[in-house]
Amino acid sequence: MAFDSHTTRDRPVTDAVLAQLFTEARTRNGWTDRPVDPALLHQLYELTKFGPTAVNNTPARFVFVTSPEAKARLAPHMSEGNRAKTMQAPVTVIIGMDLDFHETLPTLFPHAPGAKDWFADEAARRESAFRNSSLQGGYLTIAARSLGLDVGPMSGFDPAGVKAEFFPDGNIEPNYIMNLGYGSDENLFPRSPRLSFDEAAQIV
Repeated sequence: MAFDSHTTRDRPVTDAVLAQLFTEARTRNGWTDRPVDPALLHQLYELTKFGPTAVNNTPARFVFVTSPEAKARLAPHMSEGNRAKTMQAPVTVIIGMDLDFHETLPTLFPHAPGAKDWFADEAARRESAFRNSSLQGGYLTIAARSLGLDVGPMSGFDPAGVKAEFFPDGNIEPNYIMNLGYGSDENLFPRSPRLSFDEAAQIV
């Protein structure tokens, strides 16, 4: 039977899927030595790219750091608390933001030929790049969990050093960094509290 999105897209996913993506998922600080197939990283991106961004500007740029040589280049730029787990993780992805994303809008948003000109202001362009690359990092998290991977996002690193090492050309800056792989319970903290609906949300 052919897939009919009109009759299936309004159905909730199973509780098991919700648990894998949200309620039972944890931020990992320890990692097993199980490798991540490079083909899985390609699949991960192919899912992530479909997440919505403003005018489809998709400013995120991803560097999947996997080799010992590349990890050695990254390690000096990680904060002391993040260095060991980054070296242990099989994959570390640097989520960058392209501050010249507007150059791709003629291709990515073709039905509005003037879209590139909407981002002529550098400050507005930076704000949009930060917001939407952060969104894409969130999509990456959910896509990774849906593929059976664990994640460990981090913000403790030297942005200037990471940029010089991994984004030396072009107008790309690192936003944040995330470890990927198959997590262990090593250094797994108890789950922190979350705000209730009434504390964080309202219906008006």
